[in-house]
Amino acid sequence: MKSVVIGAHLRRDDVEPQAAAIACGGDLWLSGVDVADDQPLGDRDLLVRVANIRAQLLERATFIAIRYGFAVHGASEAEAKCAEHVARWRRVLEANRDNVEMTLKVAASEPKPRPDRRDFAGGADYLRALHGAAQAADVDPRFRDAVSSIGTHRWTHRDGRSLECALLVARADVVRVRQAGEQLKRDFPEVPFLLSGPWPMEVFVD
Repeated sequence: MKSVVIGAHLRRDDVEPQAAAIACGGDLWLSGVDVADDQPLGDRDLLVRVANIRAQLLERATFIAIRYGFAVHGASEAEAKCAEHVARWRRVLEANRDNVEMTLKVAASEPKPRPDRRDFAGGADYLRALHGAAQAADVDPRFRDAVSSIGTHRWTHRDGRSLECALLVARADVVRVRQAGEQLKRDFPEVPFLLSGPWPMEVFVD
C-alpha cells in the first residue's frame, strides 16, 4: 500500500478526516490517498478522487500543493523525502495561514513561434531558443499593470503564446479579486484571459 501525496499541512486536523495524515517531520503533515502499490496513478477515477479531496482540504485550511505522482510508503519514507523542505514549508504555511493563490492566464499579444528543432545543431542551443521565445511573449502593458495592481503577484512566461500571473490573496478577498477580473473583461475586451482559483500554495512557496 502506498499513499499518493496531495499537500503539506501545518496541522493534523487540517488533513483528517478528508485524507490520510502522514507525519513528515517538523510537526508538519502530508495529506495522502491510500492506493494499492500496483494502482496506476493515471487512472481517471483516482485523479477525480484526488481532485475532490484536494478541494475539500483547501476549504479547511491553506496548504502547500505537492506535484501529483509523489507517493510514499509510510511516515519514515515521507520524512526522508521531505526533510530538506520541512523548515521552509513551515515558514510559508505560518505566514500564509489565511491566504490562497489565484491564477490569471492570458494570451500573448504577439505570440512567438516555437523554434524548429531542426534549425539547431545542439540541444542546448535549442533550449536557449525555446526560453528566449517564451521570455519574448508579452501582453498589453496597460493590462499587465491593471492585473499587477490587484495585489501581490508573480508573472511567469509559460511559452511563446501565453503568460501567467499568480496572485497571493487573502481568503476574505477572493470575491474582490473575482470582481476585479470582471472589471478587466470590461476594460480590456480584446484581451483573452482566464482567472481561476482559489488554489493552494504553489507559486509563492519558492
